[in-house]
Amino acid sequence: MFTQEVKEGLALALIQPSFAKQYLNIVSQERDCLGQWLAWPAHADSEAFFRTFIENALQGYAAGKSLTCAMIVEGQVAGNISFNTIHIELKKVEIGYWLSQQYQGQGIVSQSVEKMIEIAFEQLAMEKVQISAAVENRPSRRVCERLGFELEGVITRAENLNGRIVDHAVYGLSRAKWTER
Repeated sequence: MFTQEVKEGLALALIQPSFAKQYLNIVSQERDCLGQWLAWPAHADSEAFFRTFIENALQGYAAGKSLTCAMIVEGQVAGNISFNTIHIELKKVEIGYWLSQQYQGQGIVSQSVEKMIEIAFEQLAMEKVQISAAVENRPSRRVCERLGFELEGVITRAENLNGRIVDHAVYGLSRAKWTER
């Protein structure tokens, strides 16, 4: 299994079928919270949903089109982080993530995003990392700002979150800016 240590007690692990039950447990308890910024939790009502998600994610990884990892805290699945898309021809990846409420506010997402940036630039030879977040999603936007991403613009009416239309703030980080740090 592909695993990258972020720090002691925090690792990123390539998604695998055994994670389906843990994902379902998190979403079953936190559906409303996760559904505030993600469209899929309303439909994630079974292990089969997550097994299908995992199978698709592994196919995307095998094809070189995506990379989906669980954030593992002290041996427990705490959330998900991914290169939702890997654009080889553009040398760009797009990162997405979500984290269980009980682990929020501990720097886990920021540290995990930093590791994914490192993978993008050092292992995949990308030139840009991009993150989109709902304009009102201040915690997610703070992650981008804390890590040196630049706000590139706002896409209006970018997503339907279970009947609520939201705008997206689009952030980018170039390899050149990352190496300046």
